[in-house]
Amino acid sequence: MRKEVFDWMNAAEDDLETARILFEKETYYACAFYCQQAAEKALKAVYIMQKKKSSELHNLISIARELNAPEEIISACKRLNPHYIQTRYPDAANAIPKDAYDEDIAEELLEKAKEVFTWSEKQTEK
Repeated sequence: MRKEVFDWMNAAEDDLETARILFEKETYYACAFYCQQAAEKALKAVYIMQKKKSSELHNLISIARELNAPEEIISACKRLNPHYIQTRYPDAANAIPKDAYDEDIAEELLEKAKEVFTWSEKQTEK
């Protein structure tokens, strides 16, 4: 595995762990952000491995489609994608981010991020 791919997967794993910790601390909006970040970094590791170059995209759906990811991964990306912006800006979520997230939302996003991470991990082991 190229060092760059390894580094991106490690960063994704760190973000997934950060999301888990934030979930346990009931900081749900930040958990959602780190879920999106974990998925993005994991997908970028696969992108680098497959395409031999970096991706400047932040759109998880576009990255997953470029990687010919299975439909369940693209679906997970559709759930995670909006949280890159909505978790950070009050005007993006039409609410203060901490008020726009709850345990159910964060738990779902954590599961989706794990799905994307696990799929990406399998792709980078090839």
